Amino acid sequence: MKKEIASECYTRKWGLNSSWLLYLMMGPAIVLTFIFCYIPMYGVTIAFQQYNLAKGFWNSAFIGLHWFDVLFKTPDVWELVVNTLIISTGKIIAGQLAAIIFALLLNEVLCRLFKRAVQTVVYIPYFLSWVIMGGVIGDLLSTKGVINQLLQFAGINPIFFLGSNSWFRWTLILTDTWKSYGWNAIIYLAALTAVSHELYDACNIDGGGRIRQTIHVTLPAISSTIVLLAVLNLGGMLNAGFEQVLVLYNPAVYDTGDIIDTFVYRMGLEQMQFSFATAVGLLKSVVGSVLIVVSYWLADRFAGYRIF
Repeated sequence: MKKEIASECYTRKWGLNSSWLLYLMMGPAIVLTFIFCYIPMYGVTIAFQQYNLAKGFWNSAFIGLHWFDVLFKTPDVWELVVNTLIISTGKIIAGQLAAIIFALLLNEVLCRLFKRAVQTVVYIPYFLSWVIMGGVIGDLLSTKGVINQLLQFAGINPIFFLGSNSWFRWTLILTDTWKSYGWNAIIYLAALTAVSHELYDACNIDGGGRIRQTIHVTLPAISSTIVLLAVLNLGGMLNAGFEQVLVLYNPAVYDTGDIIDTFVYRMGLEQMQFSFATAVGLLKSVVGSVLIVVSYWLADRFAGYRIF
């Protein structure tokens, strides 16, 4: 009798009676995640070895924290961290602002046909890979490209956007914002649909125009969504956009454009320093995991968002 009661309580707790099919559908995804995400984690042992490709994991010499000691003594490492933080922070701030402003402006459009046309045009860059976007951006920002031709027409000397340390970070931030702000605005547009029209009517009766309605009604109504997305982006502070940087950068802008991920790529795949590259990647992953935990705690604290 006790076993039957325990079994019934377990079934009710996990909803197996009504949700067993959903759990079954999750099976293949769980298996694939385990195979391709968790089993390869054994490879982090390379960071503690004098890894030899011919000897493999089992026979390479174990040297402990040697590569981490080398990492912290490498003078370029702190430059990489600074570059990564500046670029990722700039992308988060610019991306958030652009998405919010675009959503607010698009929300004011009454013509549905025009609204959908604008959304479609703005969303297109998001679905293009950085390989394609890199070619487009390279043509636009070259010394003979459209942007520099417009600058020359205005009496300004051409700017080498992709080869100047003064401009390269701004180029990364603005091009990433251009590529993704339309897609990021979807969440804000969804949040705007939940704002009661009675609030706008009340503000209008009090003499508030469109700008005052936006400041005193719209922004406070979606403030929780803004805070939530800003906090969740904190978990990706060390991800400054590997594909974008890899496509656009060159040795001339390493001082301001080289980030942790591209450094790992060069050390590991180009210079074959597998152990050192793994140590850098492992340290980044540990710090990133801490940031993710902190971001979810902040999301629960300030936005009431919880996964579990």
